[in-house]
Amino acid sequence: MTQRPFGWTGALVPVIGQGTWMIEGSAEAERRAADALRAGIDLGLTHIDTAEMYGSGRAEEVAGKAIAGRRGEVFLVSKVLPSNASYEGTLRACECTLRRLGTDCLDLYLLHWESEHPIGETMRAMERLIDDGLIRFAGVSNFDVDQVRAAQSALRHHKLASNQVLYHLGERGIERRLIPYCREQEIAVVAYTPFGRAKFPKPLSPGGRVLAEIAQRQGRTVRQVILNFLTRLDGVFTIPKAGNLEHTRENAGGAGWALAPEDIAAIDRAFPAPTRDVPLAML
Repeated sequence: MTQRPFGWTGALVPVIGQGTWMIEGSAEAERRAADALRAGIDLGLTHIDTAEMYGSGRAEEVAGKAIAGRRGEVFLVSKVLPSNASYEGTLRACECTLRRLGTDCLDLYLLHWESEHPIGETMRAMERLIDDGLIRFAGVSNFDVDQVRAAQSALRHHKLASNQVLYHLGERGIERRLIPYCREQEIAVVAYTPFGRAKFPKPLSPGGRVLAEIAQRQGRTVRQVILNFLTRLDGVFTIPKAGNLEHTRENAGGAGWALAPEDIAAIDRAFPAPTRDVPLAML
């Protein structure tokens, strides 16, 4: 699996990781999800992303079972809910997350989206967690450029490591200002929901046909073409959901090769990025 530097941190992280949103459910569904996560680790998809919000902590527990005995292989990420993001609340939330994951340290801890609690409180707690060895790096999620700047300014002794945002072929607004700003600041950008869920290109749509033609030329699947396109820019990573073995194996094939310039141009024409600034999209 292709790896690249994760912003300024010095960590090498695979460009394609594994998301855990909505992996919780029946015992059988959770068993399949844990098996898929483990298979993904075997394939090099060692960036595993979860959050206390997902299944009210249940996704963290499933992820914890999947990485048991393999913690050292994984770049492990979780998030604090904005409602918990006071200074003391962030510290408590992190302790609960660590317990559910069965680990004593996160590689990266994110504020899930902007909170009513002052960003200074949250970032002060993040710095305390770093100093106490409970997390390695701190980041944010669903932040636009101005919000990223505010988070950076609130940090006194450490630097912001990443920003996790919605990014798929139908939502390319972050390419205008957010990705360039984060690249300049050496802040990793992590794309969630790369297939757009309900906005996934329909096979018979003009865009769907373009993707199918590229996939056929490259000997890849449409989903692999999409993942390759979204991670074409330096400093950008993506975390498609890890739900079952088949999808995990397919996701792993989205890296380790390059789209031709004419393929990138065709995708640009079929799914054009906005020509003006647009509000940051989020789910």
